[in-house]
Amino acid sequence: MQHFFVTPSQVGETDIYIEGSDVNHMKNVLRMRYGEELTVSDGDNLKYRCAVERYEEGRAVLKILERMQSDTELSSRIYLFQGLPKQDKMELIIQKAVELGVYQIIPVSTSRCVVKLDEKKAVKKAERWRQIAVSAAKQAGRGYIPEVVPVISYQEALAQAKKLNVILIPYELERGMRETRKIIEAIKPGQSIAVFIGPEGGFEKEEVEQALGCGARAVTLGRRILRTETAGLTALSVLMFHLET
Repeated sequence: MQHFFVTPSQVGETDIYIEGSDVNHMKNVLRMRYGEELTVSDGDNLKYRCAVERYEEGRAVLKILERMQSDTELSSRIYLFQGLPKQDKMELIIQKAVELGVYQIIPVSTSRCVVKLDEKKAVKKAERWRQIAVSAAKQAGRGYIPEVVPVISYQEALAQAKKLNVILIPYELERGMRETRKIIEAIKPGQSIAVFIGPEGGFEKEEVEQALGCGARAVTLGRRILRTETAGLTALSVLMFHLET
């Protein structure tokens, strides 16, 4: 079943109004006909089962068949602080992170980042990343479209993370997996979680020490060396398994 997003203002008593590019997608790409069912999320934890009622100039009108609470969001908000990777790896990271339940994705410029975005490139990338998040949220049936914020510095990232309940940073640990299990199992539903992932080459030792000084807990993702596009998704998978109800 196809899934779309609207704002609460597009939801009426008996109808929902789809506007913008989604109208063309429904009518000319998906060729959705009158009576065909779909689901709609309003970004405010409500989901609607609807049927196409009619097409008007510039919008589609959907008849609300059922209202329900969204059941696809995790009990905790996870913030992925991702060191900027090379090439198009960020696109894959965003797509899969949204599927895994991330709440917000924060691209971070760290010491070992090879990619340096000027203002023009940053704006273009941000729009591309936003589109990927929207598409992935639709595919996954999310009740909320995770935000991909503009690139920030590592110091800014630490300042934001300090406001959250739990900060995790994958790093080599002598205590290994047993200690990591204890840290993950201690996370309670409803707590906000920051996950820091380095770019290719990882974090500088000083950056890890700064994170630990801000209250971060070092965890391990196993004995194998993971690429940056794999590490964050592995951490999110572990957290999803722990938090899913």
